[in-house]
Amino acid sequence: SFSVENQKHFEQRSERAKCVDLHPTEPWILTSLYSGTVCIWNYQSQELEKSFKLTESPVRSAKFIARKQWFVAGADDKCMRVYNYDTKEEIKEFEAHTDLVRSVAVHPTLPYVLSSSDDMLIKLWDWEKDWVCAQIFEGHSHYVMQVVFNPRETSTFASVSLDCSLKLWNIGSSNPNLTLEAHSKGINCVDFIAAGDKPYLITGSDDQTVKVWNYETETCVQILEGHKHNVTAVCVHPEAPIIITGSEDMSICIWHAKTYRLENTVNYGLGRVWYIGCMTSSPQIAIGCDEGTIMGNVLCSHSWDTVNLQDQENVSK
Repeated sequence: SFSVENQKHFEQRSERAKCVDLHPTEPWILTSLYSGTVCIWNYQSQELEKSFKLTESPVRSAKFIARKQWFVAGADDKCMRVYNYDTKEEIKEFEAHTDLVRSVAVHPTLPYVLSSSDDMLIKLWDWEKDWVCAQIFEGHSHYVMQVVFNPRETSTFASVSLDCSLKLWNIGSSNPNLTLEAHSKGINCVDFIAAGDKPYLITGSDDQTVKVWNYETETCVQILEGHKHNVTAVCVHPEAPIIITGSEDMSICIWHAKTYRLENTVNYGLGRVWYIGCMTSSPQIAIGCDEGTIMGNVLCSHSWDTVNLQDQENVSK
């Protein structure tokens, strides 16, 4: 069985946190704020490592590009910005879309970043070619709320939109290779289920449900019902059989990724949940909310890497 520890290992109150990302090797949470600031918090020392005032507009998405010591961020001023987090130097700033940038996703191996926008477009950027727009993906008829690369097949990615559709795309083709009318209301979030051998992904919607999809057979495998407001965040752990979802009802739900049973519900009391992040070989989850950022632990029978567990014990003392 699973649970989330009610003891918070890290809590930082702030302006609304729209996105969080965990660094793969450093004990850092990257948090992008509605106030236009991006922060890097050290969850072991509980201290602010670095802060970057990017813009006066909300920064809705920011992700580490750890292999370059960079982060990339997209904001409501239509721009994307890239910073070296070691030197604090701005690498690049450019107008990426004709409306606000909702989501960015970093390719795991290639020099690519995807962005999605309220201009209904998805764009692919190549940083080895000075951030040229290498491709535009058209097809959604409303705001594109999130894009995410497929970890099993990294030449493909998924997008979801307030047009109620889920689309799958191939890099190299500007037309989607799959469109599903997935929910009865707008879709806010999407993630792939990387563990196991099934071609599954999950979506979260304003219809208050989370759905599990087999994208090869184009069928809905399961509907997860438990939230009482718009589902704003979904996160599938890359190793453990855990699905974590968040909502404007202020709750986090933990589901078993094989049985789809609701295992636990937690409310941390920091308002609406906007984003959930997790990483390989760690039970830690980071949560971005209306009133700040939290890190908690998912407890389950999965054998976590002992080094990470030892680190976590040090934090909680």
